[in-house]
Amino acid sequence: MMSPPARLKDWWQGRRWGDDRGDTSIQMAIIFPFVLIATVAVIQVSMWYYARQIALTAAREGLTAARAYESGPADGAAQAREVLGRVAGDSLRGYSVSASSNGQRVRVQVSGTAMSMIPGVPGLQVTQSASGPVERWTVPGR
Repeated sequence: MMSPPARLKDWWQGRRWGDDRGDTSIQMAIIFPFVLIATVAVIQVSMWYYARQIALTAAREGLTAARAYESGPADGAAQAREVLGRVAGDSLRGYSVSASSNGQRVRVQVSGTAMSMIPGVPGLQVTQSASGPVERWTVPGR
C-alpha cells in the first residue's frame, strides 16, 4: 500500500499533466486587463500627439501671417484661430491663442486640451508655439 505523500504526488502529477481544462481562462483573466490598459494608453498617446500637431500647425500658420509685411501679432492670432476652427474639431478642446512681438521677432502660442479616452478624466494639456523674425523693408547698403 502507498503512503499518503506518494498518492498525493501521483494525483498532482496526473492532474497537472492529464487535465488542464480552465487554465486558458485563468490566464486570460490575468493578462486581458493589462492588454486593455495598454491599448487605451496607445490610443490616448496618439490622440495627444495628434492634438499637439494641430496646435503646432495653427501656430505656424499664425506665425506666417504675423511675419508678413505690414502685418502684426493680431493678424497672426486671427489666422491661428481660423486654422483651429477648421481643423481642431473635438481633438483639441478649449484652445486659446496668444501672439506677441518685440518689433524684431513675433511669437504665436496655441494651448488647449487633448481629448481623453477615459470618461471623467481630463485630457492632457497641449502647448505649442512658433516664432520668427518680422519681415521689414530695408534699403540696400544701409
